[in-house]
Amino acid sequence: MEVLRPTLINIGGRIYRKNTVQEAAYQNEEEEEDFYRESVQCADEPCDDFVIEETERGFQCSINLPSQLFKYIIGKKAETKRNLESETRTSISIPRQGMEGDIVITGQNRNGVISARTRIELLAETIRKKQPFTHFLSFALNHPEIQDRFLQFKEEVLSKCSKDHGIESSIFQNPAKLHLTIGTLVLLNENEVTEACQLLHSCKEEFLEKIAAGKPMEVEVSGIEYMNDDPAMVDVLYAKVQVKDGSERLQLIADRLMQRFVGSGLMLKDWDRVKLHATVMNTLFRRDPLAEGRSIISSGKPGQRERESFDARNVLKAPYLTIL
Repeated sequence: MEVLRPTLINIGGRIYRKNTVQEAAYQNEEEEEDFYRESVQCADEPCDDFVIEETERGFQCSINLPSQLFKYIIGKKAETKRNLESETRTSISIPRQGMEGDIVITGQNRNGVISARTRIELLAETIRKKQPFTHFLSFALNHPEIQDRFLQFKEEVLSKCSKDHGIESSIFQNPAKLHLTIGTLVLLNENEVTEACQLLHSCKEEFLEKIAAGKPMEVEVSGIEYMNDDPAMVDVLYAKVQVKDGSERLQLIADRLMQRFVGSGLMLKDWDRVKLHATVMNTLFRRDPLAEGRSIISSGKPGQRERESFDARNVLKAPYLTIL
């Protein structure tokens, strides 16, 4: 464990460092057959929520997964696949590298086919959680007045706090990309992108228009906060957002969207409720100007890129800097 980057936990909407006395040994993700062995071997209970076809030679089912996941299901030197076939007494056919298609499982025993499929799905879910996200669902904050006030905020901070550790121009958000993040997604092929688009359209018909009730939601971006527990070592500084009429409409829409996307399997659930915030400074931008979409709360997972924090104490204390 990196001493300066411990695991983070959410308590009351603020992120705290979790100091660990003893850290379990970290295993190299490149050793795929070892890293995922536990996930592959832990789903023995049959599940009947998918179609199993009866054939002349036994039973068969198929799984549609992105081709990017195939190498993990095969494993190093095909060991994961061989173990799956041996333990479930099935035959697993996986498309060749670079080709899309279904994984086909065949076997003489119906429960064996079900078990193999369940294990593959669990393994795929485990792998997906380890992938960097490809898309994010958000509300744009692209009103000219908000952008202008943000630029004023940036100028004030650089003018009065530029001598503070880590504060420089590159860590500020692009004003054209100010947004409220609902959640992040790992979409690994065009089919999953299409599925996400269709789900978003169905959400609009089912509840978005009903909650909005045909009325615009004017938001107020006011006040700044930091994500972690030490204002002298901050990675993300964000503006607090609320609907001007004091209603919970925006929060309700964000939570419902999150729930629907999590339920579909396209989004991982990080929090019980969406934290409505607009990132204004993020240390991910320091060396990666294309990282606008990554302005989410850090989960403290292994493999996160190293970040140079900044001292936000003077920014937070100055009253003229706290309103966007």
